[in-house]
This record gives sequence, structure tokens and C-alpha cells, in this order.
Amino acid sequence: MAPVPICPIKIGHISDVQELRKAKPTTIPPRFVRDITERPALASAVSSSGDIPIIDFSKLSNGNKDELLQLSTACADWGFFQVINHGIELTLLDQIEKVAKDFFSLPLEEKKKYPMEPGTVQGYGQAFVFSEDQKLDWCNMFALGVVPQFIRNPKLWPSKPSNFSETVEVYSKGVRKLCQSLLKYIAMSLGLKGEFLNEMFGEAVQAIRMNYYPPCPRPDLALGLSPHSDGSALTVLQERKGSSIGLQILKDNKWVSVQPIPNALVINIGDTIEVLTNGKYKSVEHRAVTNMEKDRLSIVTFYAPSYEIELGPLPELVEEEKNPCKYRRYNHGEYSKHYVTNKLQGKKTLEFAKIQTKNSN
Repeated sequence: MAPVPICPIKIGHISDVQELRKAKPTTIPPRFVRDITERPALASAVSSSGDIPIIDFSKLSNGNKDELLQLSTACADWGFFQVINHGIELTLLDQIEKVAKDFFSLPLEEKKKYPMEPGTVQGYGQAFVFSEDQKLDWCNMFALGVVPQFIRNPKLWPSKPSNFSETVEVYSKGVRKLCQSLLKYIAMSLGLKGEFLNEMFGEAVQAIRMNYYPPCPRPDLALGLSPHSDGSALTVLQERKGSSIGLQILKDNKWVSVQPIPNALVINIGDTIEVLTNGKYKSVEHRAVTNMEKDRLSIVTFYAPSYEIELGPLPELVEEEKNPCKYRRYNHGEYSKHYVTNKLQGKKTLEFAKIQTKNSN
């Protein structure tokens, strides 16, 4: 995760959205009001959750070639898919939802014991804020580095709820196993050996972030989370049952709302996979919108290669005529540092890796 910046970053006062909500306001502070071009057009969001691919993990595990083809299509055409029969105990999904809910329900003073320092992405608060006039997301976050051990900050692992740390450990092991399996099938879908990506990644980096979006009095003016693509290889999202619909993905220049299937997990391709596949599988811009009456809770896992490895398009997926090399080689640790020290702004952080051509804007 990101180091503490050398120079102090002035981010101004950031209101805790749960505390704002307690007063049942009819307006929101100016820092949460988006510029007109950024405001969510709630009525125009295309709700087509039935179109978003569904991957049956049990079929992949049984060697079903049609399901492997479905996975390839999902990665190439959508960059997002839902996984059913993923093998993680449903009781564990319930447990992680409960400890996340219980943590966000703690008094503010208790949560403030684990602050997210400006310019970092671990702890409680808002990440990716780098100036006093930057617009804020209607969201409280709590994020932790999990693997490898050196990215952990033990001071940020809470003592309350009492079973928080144990639950996160067990849940993270289950999600890690799922990510390793998905990478195996993604490699196979590309015509590579099953363990190719897992072996390349070394000791993969894994982090967890819990997002809580209270009801917002002006969902037409605010965003729960700014549009962005993920810097990871894979992102695994779990939504608490009964949450408002909040996740939207940009598909054919339209925002599409994602309705999670109960007990399924939503997977999206990150920038790392886009680079490795030379754009065959694309990371997708996504955002979160808010709801006037219902809250939303999500638990997100980010899974990425070791910071030490060099990344670039795989030679097997580069064709000089049909698909020339689009990205340069770079150190993944450098890209991760670049990602977490810039505000969320669409797919702008991926410019770090792109080979600039004469036709580039």
C-alpha cells in the first residue's frame, strides 16, 4: 500500500458522511456537490444486470470448455462478471458483512483511532483526496493491507468488533484462493498454461476495503465513489444483502447499473490484466451512486502482482500488424505508487503505462 508522503498534503476538512446523515439534512455540503458534468443522471442509467455475464465457477472447475469461452468473452467484452458457486462458504460471506457493518456502527471516536492519513490508502476515512478543494465522495472507507506481511499496518487493525481481525483473515484466505483459481482460468482462456499468471505474480499483493454509503439527501448531486478503473489485476466485490443498487459500469459510453446476484461475487478486470493482455481484456471504468432512502455496504478485495515484478504486454499476445504493443514495460511497485498517489479520474492513471503514439491525444 502507499507510503506516507514526504511532504504533508493539505486536504482540508472532510466531513464524516455517517455523522452528516444523523442530522437528516435536506442538503449536502458544497464539497460533496459535483460539477454538472460529473453528476449522475440517475434516471438515464441503463439497468441491464441480466446482460452482465454470469460465470459458474463450478463448471470452470469441472473443465467445462463452454464456460471457459464464456469467461473469455466476459473479460474481453465487459471486463466485469458475476461468479456463482465460487466455493467460499456462505456463512463466511455473512460473517464479513456483519463485522463490516458492526465496525461502521461504532462511535466516530472509536473509528478515528484508525485514521487514514492524507496521501495513504489504509485506515478509516476517505482515500485519494489530495487537495483542499477536491470534491468528496459520499462514502466512508476502511481499508487494510493483508498480504504480504510488510504492507500491513498493525496499528490500523481494530480491536472492535472483537472478531474483526479473525474474520478478515479467514475471508481473505478464501478470496485469495478464488483469485488464484480465476487467474488460472483467465490464463487458459488466453491460450497460456494454467499457472502462468500465478507464477509470474510471485507473492501477490492483497488488500481489503470496506465501503459504507449512507442514504444521501441529494443523490442527484453526489457520487458514492468517483469514476475509475482499478490498478489491480482482479477486484472482488461483495455487497451486503439488501443494499441499494450503487455500482455502475461504463459500457458503450453509457452507465449500466449492476444488480448483484444474492451470494454471488462481482469480479472486475484491473489495469494490470489490460497491460498483460495488450488490451485484449480491458479494465473498465466504474463508479458508485447513492440512494436517498437506502444505505449500501460493500467489501472489496484488490489482488495484484508482487511490487517487485516487471510488467508489460505478454509477447504471445502482441502482433506487429494486427495488435502492436500498446504498453511499455514497468515496475509494478512504481505503478502502484503512481495509482494511489493520484485522485480517481477515470482511466487516467493507466496513461502511466501507455506507449504514446503520434495519434495519441
